[in-house]
Amino acid sequence: MTDLEADLRKAVRGEVGFDVTSRALTTMDASNYRRVPLGVVAPKDADDVAAVLEVCRTHGVPVVPRGGGTSIAGQATGTGVVLDFTRHMNKLLSVDPESRTALVQPGLVLDRLQDAAAPHGLRFGPDPSTHSRCTLGGMIGNNSCGSHSVAWGTTADSVAELAVVTARGQRLRLGQDWAGAPAGLRELVDGELARLRTGFPELPRRISGYALDALLPEHRADVARSFCGSEGTLGVLTEAVVRLVEAPRARALAVLGYADEGAAAEAAAGLLVHRPLTVEGMAADLVPSVAALPRGGAWLFVETGGSSEGEARARAERIVRAADVLDAHVVTDPAGQRALWRIREDASGTATRMPDGSEAWPGWEDCAVPPRRLGAYLRDFRGLLGAHGLRGTPYGHFGDGCIHVRIDFDLLTPAGIGRFRRFSEELAELVAAHGGSLSGEHGDGQARAELLPTMYGHEMVALFERAKAVWDPDDLLNPGMLVRPAPLDTNLRFSVLPREPVDVAFGYPADGGDFSAAVRRCVGVAKCRTTPSSGAAVMCPSFRATGEEEHSTRGRARLLHEMLAGELVTDGWRSTEVRDALDLCLSCKGCRSDCPVGVDMATYKAEFLHHHYAGRRRPASHHSMGRLPLWLRRVDRVRAAAVVNALASVRPLAALAKRLGGIAPERRIPRVATRTLSRWWEGRNTRGTGDLVVLWPDTFTEHLSPSVGRAAVRVLEAAGLRVALPPTVHLEKPPVGDGRTVALDPVSLLRGRGRVCCGLTYVSTGQLDHARAVLRRTLDLMTPVLETPAPVVVLEPSCAAALRTDLPELLHDDPRAARLASRVLTFAEALERLAPDWRPPALNRPVVGQTHCHQHAVLGDTADRRLREAAGLTGDLSGGCCGLAGNFGFEKGHFEVSRACAEEQLLPSVRQAPREAVVLADGYSCRTQLEQLAGARGRHLAEVLAEALEPESPQS
Repeated sequence: MTDLEADLRKAVRGEVGFDVTSRALTTMDASNYRRVPLGVVAPKDADDVAAVLEVCRTHGVPVVPRGGGTSIAGQATGTGVVLDFTRHMNKLLSVDPESRTALVQPGLVLDRLQDAAAPHGLRFGPDPSTHSRCTLGGMIGNNSCGSHSVAWGTTADSVAELAVVTARGQRLRLGQDWAGAPAGLRELVDGELARLRTGFPELPRRISGYALDALLPEHRADVARSFCGSEGTLGVLTEAVVRLVEAPRARALAVLGYADEGAAAEAAAGLLVHRPLTVEGMAADLVPSVAALPRGGAWLFVETGGSSEGEARARAERIVRAADVLDAHVVTDPAGQRALWRIREDASGTATRMPDGSEAWPGWEDCAVPPRRLGAYLRDFRGLLGAHGLRGTPYGHFGDGCIHVRIDFDLLTPAGIGRFRRFSEELAELVAAHGGSLSGEHGDGQARAELLPTMYGHEMVALFERAKAVWDPDDLLNPGMLVRPAPLDTNLRFSVLPREPVDVAFGYPADGGDFSAAVRRCVGVAKCRTTPSSGAAVMCPSFRATGEEEHSTRGRARLLHEMLAGELVTDGWRSTEVRDALDLCLSCKGCRSDCPVGVDMATYKAEFLHHHYAGRRRPASHHSMGRLPLWLRRVDRVRAAAVVNALASVRPLAALAKRLGGIAPERRIPRVATRTLSRWWEGRNTRGTGDLVVLWPDTFTEHLSPSVGRAAVRVLEAAGLRVALPPTVHLEKPPVGDGRTVALDPVSLLRGRGRVCCGLTYVSTGQLDHARAVLRRTLDLMTPVLETPAPVVVLEPSCAAALRTDLPELLHDDPRAARLASRVLTFAEALERLAPDWRPPALNRPVVGQTHCHQHAVLGDTADRRLREAAGLTGDLSGGCCGLAGNFGFEKGHFEVSRACAEEQLLPSVRQAPREAVVLADGYSCRTQLEQLAGARGRHLAEVLAEALEPESPQS
């Protein structure tokens, strides 16, 4: 391997990675399979591709082309050298509106092509649900389709010319009339014309095998079309000329409700006469909430186009009238259509879990049958599932007869794997009996290639092998795919994982307490690899800032998988590769909500850091910022805030403090409040006679921005609520209702005063033993509160999220943790639930800012939106992440990434806002980032509302 690496480094100008991280990131795609490559090369251009092929041919090492790594059949994995086209060969070279074509490189993400074509009224027809991260090269390799194939066909229908390099270095330009055909291909076809004319089933989604019938004279001997779907086994694509189609000026979406999936499937083919753009189907099992959908147990998503909204709507309503439905909605609003399509697109992730939370896997992800046979096929398919004791929920491209389904295979035990094989063999026979294709979109890969003789017969498969030998006589390109395949039940990615549960700190309730199962959640659909222009909400800010796979949620999950496997990453929890990949995780928890399968990388990071630094010296930032509540309480205890602020204003002293504390030198040390929220509270008169709420004095509100707490008290009391702070001593009885805390007995006094704390800073730095101790002490203090019905209002979103999620998952053995978590309300939720008749002051101003990432991911912001609307605060907040994220943006080495995250959405929105706009930022980190990077003052919603109330009397 050393000689191979050295030769590659001499031969290519792109990056050559034979390190553990580079290899670990490409061991898997979105399939059930895993192969460990020798190395990864990111070629700069076609010359680099040719050089890699020459070196690898000399060393006898196979080459695997790879795009976005979202393939579901295993074809984007291999044991040799992986070519990563996403890093350099990812450009849109030109768009020609006149000819309606575009020249693209293989690593170009589909959405970037769509963005460039849209101003010309054009688009690329095929659009898989992974359109925000799949590449054109991968789409050509798999002959991908997507939801609009009933109108615009497959990728092969959209390809005009292809530039490829063969395994022996020949550069070809593929097209019609035998253009670019390698020597011997025409002779092969001429000798098998009868077989090629009769051996392929007629259906719109026939993807399996090689498309040798495209080389027939009546099909103009289209070598480019024949190359599509070859899964990187015939040549390496370096450029493509693709056809574009005219995009409808307006669209309407008819969502048709049926009793069940069978009824929807039976109806789908009959809608094709109306020439819709899509006919997509899914059942209720895949929908988190059916509130936005018409009545029914299954739905068809039927899109129509037109030159105007009225024309598109009229076509949709015509389809509704023609369809025999339980209920239907027609939506023309683009935002409403996007929300509905998101439900359908996320099915590729939500389908990986059964309704009871158990795991489901691909393998028979996309069989296709003639659309008119879809209903009958689904009934037989359901029967076969039942016969094997398996479950799965079909969904997909009903108009094309293509069904996606994840099945609850047991791929962890020999018995389960044996059933997986038997079911696969019988399903292949069932698909063939219905005149179908084993693959209708995602290719054969290792998942189905072994069973191609069932569909085509042995003679046709032998012809495929001969075609492969014409293109690649040395079997250099992606061996084991399509011809001479590896058995479908080998190389399973789960086989390397530990069979016994891993000892962990968090409870992982959704994964049965099994950390391996939590890591298995990532199936590789790569929604975390979205870019800023793709409309991403929060996940994954570090990937959008760096563009590096290792800083995506998927990349980190892959490294954790390899850490548990122990084959490639061999030092377990001590792994520096995993540590470095997790270093740029902002713990924003965006993946907890945005990832279709609910990967929670913030929790995994905390778990890893806990083990990684066990018994070892921690970074300085873990002591300085991870234990921030402790330091700030000590400053308050000795009344030293003014002194600390004065010292921090002296540059040399501040620089020394930052260096010792592991703080980024670019950062300014925030000022500490000279009068904490609790001290202000002790000096005021208690107000309010309504329902009691306990206001949580989080560390940031207590010590760094007490004005937020004071404002919240004013608003809550103005709404008629009675406010109290949590106890500061462990009380045996619950005198909470007077809003004060007193020591009732000498024992309590001897125990000393304490403060509640959510443990956030300890969790985010992986100091989980400290976090548990802090949280148990907090539960002791909060026991009197838990014996009352009082809710707990938390102003800092990150602290509220920690109490709702981290607390019960970390102290899963303490029932009080779940009780406290269930009491947590945000500021807006408290007003909405406890003071529903209260009306906020009318502000009538636009707002700008950002929804806090933890608010987005864990808490939800529906109540906040309604409160803003009631107060006349107009406009939407941006998505994304502020980039500071607690300690992250203050840690040394993170400043540039932190700033890049803020520049993605937050800072531009603030700079472009009108002068009268209110800058809202409920999180202390968000406000600090705005101040330090933009000189803008962000305010908590409580502050904005409090300022509009009647002035308080001086003694308050």
